[in-house]
Amino acid sequence: MRPAMELAELLGEAEALTIVCHNNPDPDCLASALALGRIAGHVGIDERRILYSGEISHQQNRSFVNLLDMDLREFDPDVVRDRPSTELLAFVDHSVPGTNNRVPEDVAVDIVIDHHPAEDIEGRFVDHREHIGATATILTEYVRDLEIELDPKVATALLFAIRRETLGFLRGTTPDEYGAAGFLTDRADSSLLRTLASPSVSGATIDAIGDAIENRNVKGSVLISHVGRTSERDALPQAADYLATLEGVETAIVFGIVDDSIQLSARSTDSRIHVGDALDDAFDDVGSAGGHREMAGGEIPLGIFADYTTDDSVLVSIVEQVITARLLAELNIAEE
Repeated sequence: MRPAMELAELLGEAEALTIVCHNNPDPDCLASALALGRIAGHVGIDERRILYSGEISHQQNRSFVNLLDMDLREFDPDVVRDRPSTELLAFVDHSVPGTNNRVPEDVAVDIVIDHHPAEDIEGRFVDHREHIGATATILTEYVRDLEIELDPKVATALLFAIRRETLGFLRGTTPDEYGAAGFLTDRADSSLLRTLASPSVSGATIDAIGDAIENRNVKGSVLISHVGRTSERDALPQAADYLATLEGVETAIVFGIVDDSIQLSARSTDSRIHVGDALDDAFDDVGSAGGHREMAGGEIPLGIFADYTTDDSVLVSIVEQVITARLLAELNIAEE
């Protein structure tokens, strides 16, 4: 049985569906949640909700939610823990309770659709494809197999998510992404797609990217930088994307202090490095990190760092030294 048919069969047994996005959801997660909701509606589920935790701070993600008029609700653990037996719980673009989400680890998940590396995934329906470039590609396959008529907003959301997740079909792209894009192009709103691709950028984001440029430390083909403390969490991946284009750089890692944690974002085109595994190995004892060969991220609670000093400039200096040393050691790069 094709995965779409199996999913539709399971959804047909339910009266309600709760879709949980991962922390700080990006377009791939948001579009996939939107499409899964449409599929649930197609099979007769009228009660549907999309929950998220963290923040939607990236200007592109905020535009995505606003322009597509998405009805998102902040995550409430009681909603997923105390749900009735007729209500299904779904994860899109993530897969394990307690990992990059705030779902309690003992909560059973019914539906998991994801393309990120993960282990010990459990659910009544699991479609986990690490080789695929975007979760939105999988949802597009479902829509096609179930012959669901897409409205322009959902088609635009899925197409934009695939383009964004693959950096314009330049990263982790498979024939499935091209096939999905071909299907979605005629159904998408080209004007809305252009608007989503060109959101305004805040001054704080520009400042953070500027700090990353100024603080860059290049060793061979590896660039490590930081933005100090920032309120713009999503400036980190933007800075990493930009710095990865520097001549001679194959791996760019940018970190910074956001609220009470250290956030990391990494990009790599070096075939010798799986940057997701590198971040995981470097910080698995103090936080959570991981991702794909070419793109990864991580989060480390400030914890003991914050106990050293109340002086923010000193704190930034300590974090810079420790995080940089761990990265250099993991990448087997000697410090000068």
